[in-house]
Amino acid sequence: MTENTQILFKSRPTGWVDASHFEMVKGPAAEPGPGEVQVRNIFISLDPYMRGRMRDQKSYTPGFELGQVLQAGAVGEVTASNDPSLAVGDLVEGRLGWESYSVAKAANVNKVDGNVGSLSHYLGVLGMPSMTAWVGLRNIGQPKAGETVYVSAASGAVGQVAGQIAKLQGCYVAGSAGSDDKVAYIRDELNFDAAFNYKTASSLGDGLTQACPKGIDVYFENVGGAMLDAVLLQVNPYARIVACGMISQYNLEKPEGVRNLSTIVGNKVKMQGFIVSDHMDLKAEFMAEMSGWLAAGKIKYREDITQGIENAPAAFIGMLKGENFGKQVVQIASE
Repeated sequence: MTENTQILFKSRPTGWVDASHFEMVKGPAAEPGPGEVQVRNIFISLDPYMRGRMRDQKSYTPGFELGQVLQAGAVGEVTASNDPSLAVGDLVEGRLGWESYSVAKAANVNKVDGNVGSLSHYLGVLGMPSMTAWVGLRNIGQPKAGETVYVSAASGAVGQVAGQIAKLQGCYVAGSAGSDDKVAYIRDELNFDAAFNYKTASSLGDGLTQACPKGIDVYFENVGGAMLDAVLLQVNPYARIVACGMISQYNLEKPEGVRNLSTIVGNKVKMQGFIVSDHMDLKAEFMAEMSGWLAAGKIKYREDITQGIENAPAAFIGMLKGENFGKQVVQIASE
């Protein structure tokens, strides 16, 4: 019998998530049925959108079910197969669980190449977060050489890639982060033109003015709230706001209001939200371009790896508080 450790969704949070909303259980790993495979999960991805799935309300993706294993993007090794398309030992990625072993339909996982440095890359720089940055800029931001692109949460899973893509397109790129180490990383290692610590700046407006002296043409929005309000006073005519996420609002019982929306009218600003899963038809194009940039050393990527499935809840809570440095993943087993 193979033992499986699982993290269950115990109760729905109101306000901040804490350890009481999770439960760890152990039991025998499930066996795959017809057309299914059993996967030994090696890495799972923890992402801000998961906070929305903890609410009991209609959304673009189904909510987590109480008493059930939480779901996540994962990459792992097939350990049993009842489908001819996959064999034991194949490496796959897909939406699996916060658990040591998952069972999934073979059609719902994708075979991957293990020669990418680390399998965790399929959850970050070659996965959903990086594709989110790529799609958001390609379809909405559409930055042009010489324009100013500002990225909030710029050291995070999506932000670090969004800024680098904009640099590759000849833009002036500025970003913000919540610690001096993160600011130094995006400025000195990722080669952003300017960066500031939003926690220690005299004000968000001052930080933006200094970092973006010519105003903002494209804002890659990851934060919302007061940050969005401040950006709206700095946008140039015909600016584009790529509404990717608003992490500052996810744990609030009453979201903050935004007061400066009227600037959208006078400056003829386009603000558009998007969900990357609506654009899977572009995945092959994304993978080809991103793989090429990585191979050429044009894109760098930082991951924050927590060891052990038992530490996944704490890592998730820390990510929502901005304690991670780079893409947050949990390593469950050895590669």
